[in-house]
Amino acid sequence: MHGKRPTISSLNGVVAAAHPLAAAAGARILSAGGNAFDAAAATAAALNVVEPYMSGMAGQGLATCWIAAEQRVRCLDFLPAIPEAFPVERFKRREDVHRGALAVGAPGNLAGWCELIRAHGRKSLADVFAPAISLARDGYPLIDFNVEEINGVSAEYRAHPALYPAWAGTYTGGSGRVAAGWVLKQPDLAATFEALAAEGPGLVYGGRIGRAIVDHLASLGGVLTMRDLEAVRPVWKDPLGVSYRGLTVNVPPPPCEGFQYLLTLRILDGFDLGRMERNGAEHVDTVLRAVRLAAGVRIANNQPSAEVLHRLLGDEHVAQLRTRVADGKPLQGPAEQWTPPPAGLDTEGHTTSLSIVDRDGNVVCLTQSLGGVFGSGVVVPGTGICLNNFLFWTDVNPQSPNRSRPGGLMPNCMAPSISTRDGMPLLALGTPGSYGILQTQAQALIQHIDFGLPLQDAIEAPRGRLMDGRVAVMETRLADEVLAELGRLGHEVERAGDWTMRVGGIQAVAIDPASGARTGACDPRRDGYVVAI
Repeated sequence: MHGKRPTISSLNGVVAAAHPLAAAAGARILSAGGNAFDAAAATAAALNVVEPYMSGMAGQGLATCWIAAEQRVRCLDFLPAIPEAFPVERFKRREDVHRGALAVGAPGNLAGWCELIRAHGRKSLADVFAPAISLARDGYPLIDFNVEEINGVSAEYRAHPALYPAWAGTYTGGSGRVAAGWVLKQPDLAATFEALAAEGPGLVYGGRIGRAIVDHLASLGGVLTMRDLEAVRPVWKDPLGVSYRGLTVNVPPPPCEGFQYLLTLRILDGFDLGRMERNGAEHVDTVLRAVRLAAGVRIANNQPSAEVLHRLLGDEHVAQLRTRVADGKPLQGPAEQWTPPPAGLDTEGHTTSLSIVDRDGNVVCLTQSLGGVFGSGVVVPGTGICLNNFLFWTDVNPQSPNRSRPGGLMPNCMAPSISTRDGMPLLALGTPGSYGILQTQAQALIQHIDFGLPLQDAIEAPRGRLMDGRVAVMETRLADEVLAELGRLGHEVERAGDWTMRVGGIQAVAIDPASGARTGACDPRRDGYVVAI
């Protein structure tokens, strides 16, 4: 009301997702007796159809879950290892693995969806994939963000003759351009989902669809093998958590890089942000300084052991970082990776996040990605499957201490989170945004917890994104005098307009422990939507 997005609450179930049709798909499963795990898989599969540039079955991801029957948080890691034959020694520059067959890592999302259902769901694959099958077969009218993303990369893919015909035929009807209202149908993808519903994920992880993927990549010079596909195994893990203002904030452990998010909160737990003027220079500067320090620690200690991680998040180290935040001296340092991406390439990552709570109290926060826009750009003929370009996020720099190795695990900045208090879940919060994920989630949580904003307002609040050096990309809904003061404090402020996707696109759900109300919130920076039952 009053010009704002409505608050959407229910005592039953809530789905917050990055596209209205995907949120509706998850709610449909909840209404039919499925739980949050079934609904998460259905929502994720529907996003494959309606956000094909962001994520899909051939992407990779992570989920953080509150399992009501076990009264605990668990994390599901579906980030497959780097292909065994990845020729890291062949490359010196990241742009060499930006698009095309050599950029493709093993598909993990399908395995993750199926494991959520197998371990804790109630529904069959046929039930869960039914909404995605209908959307792919019957089509859906494109909305503004669909058009922006598809048309925005058409010229780039046209310059790749080995990729363009299949890409344009699948997503633009062969024309290379689309318009709002045009109905996108994906019959090959519908048939693939139908086959998977009938025969299971083994069709990809060792079966005929997997063979089609491997053979097509080989024809384009790729190195992914059937052995890589057969080795894909989602893994359940205990979460990594820290205390913040009485909450326990949980994210997946390494190779997830979410410990940067947690370290930021540990640093800020030593500052009384709530007494500061909200969105004033002191508040924003303190948060940005903590974020930059935590990013530097993450980059210098990539894939830390449990012992190192304990030290990094421990009181002694955190106290040192708090002292540096408080000293007021300008900060400069990296915010992304040891080896920065080249200028001009799509490096933001194309990722999506969803948050779901059901009537039984199960909660799922899942973040998944293709890497870049339409990933590698490789669409496997006859399947409708668009493959990821996750190997662009490997570090091929021979001088880097974080250089990737074939068959090894690759660090990943997706960080779906669930926060608990007194042993019960209160908040699921996740976002896309590449390395901005680890910054965005902290800023939104602070608006909600420290300043008491309702969840939707906390997500809509202006925020920023630190880049390498001293650059701070800031939304201009912050007051001019605040932005000017940030400049005087040592930040190189880059004004990004009132709203920018560079600071993410959060989907979240909150649970009121007193009333049991489930409330969803979605980011207006993208096409997010909440559907309740």
